[in-house]
Amino acid sequence: MNLLFWICFALISYAYFGYACWLLVCARLRSRPILKKPLSLNVSIVIAVRNEEANLPAKIENLSLLNYPRDRLQIVVASDGSTDRTAAILRERAAGVLSVILDESKGKANALNEAVKLATGEILVFLDARQVVDRDAVSELVSCFADPNVGAVSGELLLESGSGTASTDALGMYWRIEKTTRKLESATGSVVGVTGAIYAIRRDLYREIPPGTILDDVFVPMNVARMGKRVVFQPSAIARDRLFSEKGKEFSRKVRTLTGNYQLLRLAPWLLSPSNPLLFRFISHKLLRLLVPLLLFLMLIASAIATGPFHRAIFWLQVLFYVSAAFGALSPAAKRFKPIGIASTFVMLNAAAALAFYNFAAGRKKVWL
Repeated sequence: MNLLFWICFALISYAYFGYACWLLVCARLRSRPILKKPLSLNVSIVIAVRNEEANLPAKIENLSLLNYPRDRLQIVVASDGSTDRTAAILRERAAGVLSVILDESKGKANALNEAVKLATGEILVFLDARQVVDRDAVSELVSCFADPNVGAVSGELLLESGSGTASTDALGMYWRIEKTTRKLESATGSVVGVTGAIYAIRRDLYREIPPGTILDDVFVPMNVARMGKRVVFQPSAIARDRLFSEKGKEFSRKVRTLTGNYQLLRLAPWLLSPSNPLLFRFISHKLLRLLVPLLLFLMLIASAIATGPFHRAIFWLQVLFYVSAAFGALSPAAKRFKPIGIASTFVMLNAAAALAFYNFAAGRKKVWL
């Protein structure tokens, strides 16, 4: 039991902190800078939407303010069987937008594939409807393609509170840790996955996304890496999103994302083979975190069974941690106390991972959130 406890503890620590520390050492020893310079390449912005009547007008207005040459910019929006006024908005109000109206909903992956067929730019920039992008976001993404080794570029997603300020709660802290890991991955080679709300790839590297794929923002860049090109992170290409205030919305989004990670193993089994040049990073960054719920359970059981004052103290510390998390879930105001907020967010994320495994095992999935 003692050995099991320490194995679980080591793997959990590595998943959340050890991997980032390893990347930091690699960055200090051998960093790989990106050649960047202003470019005016032909760009196609690609957006797949479904029932986005509330966000679409603001998104089109946001894109009209981009600081990028108009004659070099194409906007393609695909409506995936929307049942609200999304298609009508595209037909009536989307001047300068090439619309793809799909009568039947077949999922985001299919909508993206259909939109890309009409894209003429040498660079494809993928955006979502909900987020607002900064005026220079597209220019910042494109500047990275001055480096011939770069095949895909991820922007940065900033989570903001309702007042428009950066989130300072525990979930915001989790995002900061995640973005630090991505920055270190980029500095030492390639990131594993990109920010779905804002990323770009070279048009000739795009490969059709399998129908029903949940995580295009992992499938697409991993294929780019497989073709020998770097996938990098550009933090000055910013999309801004709001934290969901509706109870359970962030949890649902996390479940969807983690379910998508399981799905990828079925859709692209080469991800776990030597043909994946980012195999070590994929396991360290993605797969180990999926195992954390099981490791936490085994660590609790091992510390309960093991003898001695040390393990007894560790067991009751874990119990206190989970009680604090439950208190935070029952009383959102308690999350303002940072230790409770951290415990509650950590448990929520790992509960989402456990539910994602159930969704995958039971064959359940959600293509649109």
